[in-house]
Amino acid sequence: MAKENLSIESTCVHAGTYFDPATGGVNTPIFTSSSFRYPSPDGVGRYPRYQNVKGVNAAAVKLAVLEHAEDGIIVSSGMSAVTVSLLPFLSSGHHVILPGDIYGGTHHMVMAEFPKLGIVYEFLSEFTAQTVADSIRPETRIVYIETPSNPRLGIVDLAAIAQVCRERGVLTVVDNTFASPINQNPILLGCDIVLHSGTKYLNGHSDLCCGAVVSSAVLMESIRETAVNLGTSLNAMDAYILERGMKTLALRMERQNENAMVLAGFLQNHDAVTHVYYPGLESHPGHDIACRQMRGFGGMLSFELDGDALEVERFLECLRLVTPALSLGGVETLVCVPAQTSHVKMSAEDRAQAGITDTLVRVSVGIENINDIIDDFSDALN
Repeated sequence: MAKENLSIESTCVHAGTYFDPATGGVNTPIFTSSSFRYPSPDGVGRYPRYQNVKGVNAAAVKLAVLEHAEDGIIVSSGMSAVTVSLLPFLSSGHHVILPGDIYGGTHHMVMAEFPKLGIVYEFLSEFTAQTVADSIRPETRIVYIETPSNPRLGIVDLAAIAQVCRERGVLTVVDNTFASPINQNPILLGCDIVLHSGTKYLNGHSDLCCGAVVSSAVLMESIRETAVNLGTSLNAMDAYILERGMKTLALRMERQNENAMVLAGFLQNHDAVTHVYYPGLESHPGHDIACRQMRGFGGMLSFELDGDALEVERFLECLRLVTPALSLGGVETLVCVPAQTSHVKMSAEDRAQAGITDTLVRVSVGIENINDIIDDFSDALN
């Protein structure tokens, strides 16, 4: 069977693997050298920053296949992925459109760095194909999308916005971290560039910091050049860890999708919870769109605790199995308060505009037995 015809589960295991002809090992080898002889047998001058060392980009190839992209690169962090996806196509006077409900690190980077470069940005509180179309100017170059969004799991109609942008010659850049390529493929819906914080679901074991970008071969030429110039490369050992983690991505996401759906239903019916944000729930305003563009609803959810910030702290202290911690996407269930962590650099006004309250709790649902997870939440909430 040709590898391009493999199921998504088999693609996670096999795509991108570099087989060392000298040993015949079934895993991609780790080449620890930072210096390489030249000229090499194949005429390539290798240097790690150029991301052309054999085996280092195995995970990038795997992700490109999973995301139905032509090419991709692995970089040193999720924010590196955001930066190298945007900067190659922007210069002074250009305009970028973004949703207001996005990861706090991306929001802060845009506000802190774009003015220095003369790049104009616009955050939309309502992010639809119509509001995007109404906001596009002659100088607009990129529409940046995050769906499901961090932390309130907002859903954006990727196909509709991609069509609007294509008609106007505007690039679409999508942060697909929360969904993972198992649940959603923006390129198949017409989007141009897809990025991930590989720290999260791609690696899946809370022991690695990295990012990834995939796109067409033409766009990746500019992205790769910027990544080389900024020095965002990943070392050989971390690249190996990422590829190994991705081999179980489909299995992990299947369990996390299931667990999150059950936990969301439990929380929705609990007296101590006033609202649950999860696109798998019929009550979610983006549920119908999510059903069209996602194969699964993901392992992330958030909820509003009935009380104040002190009661949120008491809730976190009462958890025993679930861990209050930064980051997400690992095999263990983690919780955090975005106003204190992922979105702390946003101003109180911007957080309020995005609906991020002091009592909003974000949950990254792991692969533990769902009954153990619910028991822990039940005890802590009670």
